[in-house]
Amino acid sequence: MKASAYRQAANLFQVLSHQARLRILDELRKDEACVCHLQAVLGRPQAYVSQQLRVLREAGLVTDRKDGLMVYYRLASPEVERLLVEALGPAGARECVPGCPCPRCQA
Repeated sequence: MKASAYRQAANLFQVLSHQARLRILDELRKDEACVCHLQAVLGRPQAYVSQQLRVLREAGLVTDRKDGLMVYYRLASPEVERLLVEALGPAGARECVPGCPCPRCQA
């Protein structure tokens, strides 16, 4: 194996070693989600959630799409989901979070 492959794997595991980022990825494997939903899940401010999403996006683990004023995040690849299944077990069903203002929880 080439040194670059080890470096890439080490970078991936460094990104995954953060509890909040793992919670975000766990939520995203259930379904795509907006920042306000992820805020409600984590109980953290928008700036913190956005910072963690930036790290995940830069690592190539999540992608986003705009829908009007909303930005929805989702896992970037099936490989990410397989890794999460190995680490966390099967994903549960997405649940609406009490007090979450996102359109999907309000529907």
